[in-house]
Amino acid sequence: MSNWYVQYMTIYGRPFSEVPQEVIDGTRERLARLQSPQPLASIVVIAYNEETHLQACLWAISEIQCKYPVEIIGVDNDSKDRTAEIYEKSGIPYYTEYEHSCGYARRCGLQHAKGRFYFDVDSDTLYPPHYYEVMLDHLLKPGVSCVSATWSYFPDENHSKLSLKMFEMARDLFLWIQHFKRPELSVRGLVFAYNADYGRQEPYRVDIIRGEDGSMAFNLKKYGRIVFVRDHRCRAITGYGTIGSQSMWQSFLNHVKIQMKGITRIFHQTDHYQDSEDNLVKNK
Repeated sequence: MSNWYVQYMTIYGRPFSEVPQEVIDGTRERLARLQSPQPLASIVVIAYNEETHLQACLWAISEIQCKYPVEIIGVDNDSKDRTAEIYEKSGIPYYTEYEHSCGYARRCGLQHAKGRFYFDVDSDTLYPPHYYEVMLDHLLKPGVSCVSATWSYFPDENHSKLSLKMFEMARDLFLWIQHFKRPELSVRGLVFAYNADYGRQEPYRVDIIRGEDGSMAFNLKKYGRIVFVRDHRCRAITGYGTIGSQSMWQSFLNHVKIQMKGITRIFHQTDHYQDSEDNLVKNK
């Protein structure tokens, strides 16, 4: 299981001009075979200037093993690099969203999705072959409105496997404790899926910089439970967008400092959140 993503890493982080043609052609052929005219789920890949990651993400998706019918669509958030070209050459339907933010991009995908269930997919993230099938197994259970899974980071020269393992164990433990009373705070967009009909009744927040998926999960609670899937077959792997070049130790300390502010909140449910000023989108 630990090596499932190795082949995709051969092009992850590389410009599109360096991707072998056989990878592009093979991805296109496999994606075409996966597309269903009557999908149970829509796998929606959003991207903004993700030329160096998108092809690897689509390659991984093209090799999924799923017993349920799916469609794969893309949203280009008005990228300035070759992101749109990658979508074009992949053969999947894609749409351009000119307003910049994850909220706008995910909302665009939801507007075009045909599936009963909607999968958030970040283009800098790779998903294991059984990810969609296992997540759908949970989504189809009675009383479930949405599901969220776990994720890991790629080991690299700046982050050892041991430090990553320790960091992820501590983070996952905290998210697990938090999910009992504040499940919406433990949801992360890169590993989130939900009932699309419910989602269309609770529009995506586009007035905030981050947290649009947690906000969606919070609103979906009225329709059913938020389920957290702790299954190695659903553990995605991603880059260091939320960590950057920091050491894992420094990132761990920063996360502890942030989470310790008002830590008692995780032991109490709430029906309201107050947006912080620094997370609001400023009017142009």
